Amino acid sequence: MQAAAPPELAVFCDREYRRLVGALGLYCGDRDLAEDLAQEALVRVCQHWPQVKEMASPGAWAHRVAINLANSHYRRRALHRRVTPLITERGDHHDADVAAGVDVRRALLALRPRYRTAVVLRYYLGHSTRETAGLMGVPEGTVKSLLHRAVGQLRDALGDRVLEEVTDA
Repeated sequence: MQAAAPPELAVFCDREYRRLVGALGLYCGDRDLAEDLAQEALVRVCQHWPQVKEMASPGAWAHRVAINLANSHYRRRALHRRVTPLITERGDHHDADVAAGVDVRRALLALRPRYRTAVVLRYYLGHSTRETAGLMGVPEGTVKSLLHRAVGQLRDALGDRVLEEVTDA
């Protein structure tokens, strides 16, 4: 029989779930996948709650775990795409366009993963440049450079309304 979850854990999970789904939805372009990854990230939070609750920013840790899970998902999917034609006689594997519909999501998905990570952490989740740097494990200057390049690419794709749309997404 398992012990009941501490009340602060339930409050944390309730608060972070929507933010995780929102951030992962922008990062992945697929709400169903975002919900699955958010749930998996919260499972990891629950598994490590004694350590996580003592961290300076447990929410930031959960978001880093979620982004790592998304990156792992895409690595597995890329491997599957490379291997499937080798296994089957017909190499006509097609993925559904999960990002169809929303221009901002499409533009975000076109960014390199590091750019996309920086944009989602900084503009969608509202982390400071310093916090974003900590979550990404890079210097602040690198985050500023990534954001500058990402915003430039988003402006090219969407026009000057990009920052308003990204922060309102």
